[in-house]
Amino acid sequence: MTIRTVVWGENIHENTNEIVRGIYPEGMHTTIANALNADPAISATTATLQEPEHGLSEARLAETDVLTWWGHKDHGAVSDVVVERVARRVWEGMGLL
Repeated sequence: MTIRTVVWGENIHENTNEIVRGIYPEGMHTTIANALNADPAISATTATLQEPEHGLSEARLAETDVLTWWGHKDHGAVSDVVVERVARRVWEGMGLL
């Protein structure tokens, strides 16, 4: 069984800070997903704040076993609808890191 994982990130620092962009040219979320994908038991994809529905549509969350979440710059920009959607999936059994 493959663990379907979404690595979510704000993706703000990578776009606004030259030092961070130099370390993570594809974003922190992509670096984490690539590391997770080194394990054949994990299938990791990414989602960011800037995507429609922040990359976390109902359909995407329905097929997610584990959501990893990294944010600290702009939690206020996350849609309440998406927050409720994520919370509901956690209550249904989706893992959250």
